Amino acid sequence: MELIHSVREAQARSDALRAAGRRLALVPTMGCLHAGHLSLVDEARRRADAVWLSIFVNPTQFGPGEDFERYPRTLDADLACCRTAGVDAVFLPAVEELYPEGSETWVEVGELTRPLCGRDRPGHFRGVTTVVTKLLLATRPTLAVFGEKDFQQLAVVRRLARDLPLGVEILGAPIVREDDGLALSSRNALLDPETRREARVLSRALDAAERAVAAGERRTAALLQAVTLELGKAPRGRIDYAELRDPERLAPSAERIPGPTLLALAVVFSADSGPVRLIDNRVLTPHPSAEDRPCS
Repeated sequence: MELIHSVREAQARSDALRAAGRRLALVPTMGCLHAGHLSLVDEARRRADAVWLSIFVNPTQFGPGEDFERYPRTLDADLACCRTAGVDAVFLPAVEELYPEGSETWVEVGELTRPLCGRDRPGHFRGVTTVVTKLLLATRPTLAVFGEKDFQQLAVVRRLARDLPLGVEILGAPIVREDDGLALSSRNALLDPETRREARVLSRALDAAERAVAAGERRTAALLQAVTLELGKAPRGRIDYAELRDPERLAPSAERIPGPTLLALAVVFSADSGPVRLIDNRVLTPHPSAEDRPCS
């Protein structure tokens, strides 16, 4: 497994792969790898001849008072995971490599970045879209794989790739969960045992909404009431948002969900190490009811 530290070297190696007719897949990460990341590597391996993984804790997507300094960094363990998973190369740029002194260029996506995580985290998605653009330009992959747990991020990156001629296919991979339903996240490492138990309310809230939809509930208000009731069972949790939105445009749902609808959650937990913000989501798919079927 190769370690690549510079943009120039990454571009040269990627160009050589393309010249040889080989497809390159990139899995962008911020490290602290877990089984969810490795599932992205597996998906990349199915789609490409060579798989690269990048590890870069991007400072520009963290706002003041957020957990940039506390974000878990486990490089030695991450590299061991990459070797075991058969990653061909790891791109490990320094901050100065991606943000040279005097950098003042940003890449922004519009409306998709405003709701949900973008509403209370000003500048977050500007940091995400800028660093993703830099990583894609540095590695020049045929495709890049992102997890569906960060649903809004995936939607934003897809829009970025459609709007700019980067020549990269963006793939989403399903959420990987612990046995108790908690979505795998690098931030889970910051949870103490009690808060870790409470964090299960996220998946239970998604389950409650899915059961309600399966039973015929379509009213947005009723579904969100069931969700907030479940989330309220975590004394250490504070709801950041619990919203139903169109999965493509991320526009708010109508009074009744008309079809597949994204349920997006964000909860801030008070852990011993400090506040830990976890996100989760599920696309709820109602079955057509009699009133929805066209008359024959």
